[in-house]
Amino acid sequence: MRGKFIFLTLCAVVLAHCSFAEAQQPTKVARLGFLIATSPSTEKTRIDSFLQGMRELGYVEGKNLVIEWRYAEGQFDRLPNLAAELTRLKVEVIVTTGSTSTRAAKQATSTIPIVMTQDTDPVRNGFIASLSRPGKNITGLSNLYPELSGKQLELLKEVAPRLSRVAVLGTSTSPQHAQVLKETELAAGAFGVQLQYIDARRPQDIETAFRSASKARADAALVLASPVFVLQRKELANLAVKSRLPAIYDRREFVEDGGLMTYGPSSSDLFRRAASYVDKILKGANPAELPVEQPVKFELIINLKAAHQIGLTIPPNVLARADHVTK
Repeated sequence: MRGKFIFLTLCAVVLAHCSFAEAQQPTKVARLGFLIATSPSTEKTRIDSFLQGMRELGYVEGKNLVIEWRYAEGQFDRLPNLAAELTRLKVEVIVTTGSTSTRAAKQATSTIPIVMTQDTDPVRNGFIASLSRPGKNITGLSNLYPELSGKQLELLKEVAPRLSRVAVLGTSTSPQHAQVLKETELAAGAFGVQLQYIDARRPQDIETAFRSASKARADAALVLASPVFVLQRKELANLAVKSRLPAIYDRREFVEDGGLMTYGPSSSDLFRRAASYVDKILKGANPAELPVEQPVKFELIINLKAAHQIGLTIPPNVLARADHVTK
């Protein structure tokens, strides 16, 4: 009995020692770089979604996750230097928020894995070889935005049945611009709508763009995706209302800041899903072999206050399809 007691005691001591030793082992801290072309306030909702996705996978910033945040604040020529900073810090993964930041990250490193939270056409942009096998150090999500122009024009036509001329506001220096414009022109032909393209490369071009639209008697405005517009979304929404133009945008933040409506992939969902790519890479997955995923959640959001301000009545069948309606 005494021998058995001593044996059990020794086992207990060994187990206690092992447990203590394990408790003393430092938790591995993941170190990420986050490269953003715009500002913290502009991307807050999306970043919150990414951090939520990371938490769901067991990563908490300040505990086992360190993120090096880099914001260009709309000064896109700063992106290459910011990307270079992240590579010098030897982060394990760089997360990007759009084509502009992805391109800067790609130019800065060919070895550190890069996760795109969204990209209009990563194959055409030269980031990956194919959606199924990216083939390099870049993977993530594509938002397929060019293919949505037809749906956006269709929605404008539904809320403004007499629509015949649409002002298309874009930024010709944006990487996805040419493809998006081409898709928009094809859709316009199908709906019998004439387009008035207006190039706005700088914030100060936006007011001029709306004056041009009004002068040309545009019936509505389609605002293409652009970091320039994201940073000026309140001004855009206000100018559209002031010009009494029904306008559709590519992301929900425009509606939250007073715009009429938005239709497109849920960016919050894309950012949350990007966390799973980061997790897989941190656990040893090769980005070259992680297929790029496409949107699975789309959202139509309508602002009734903006509709009232421009004297527009949204048809009941359109309201019934909306994912969210603000009043």
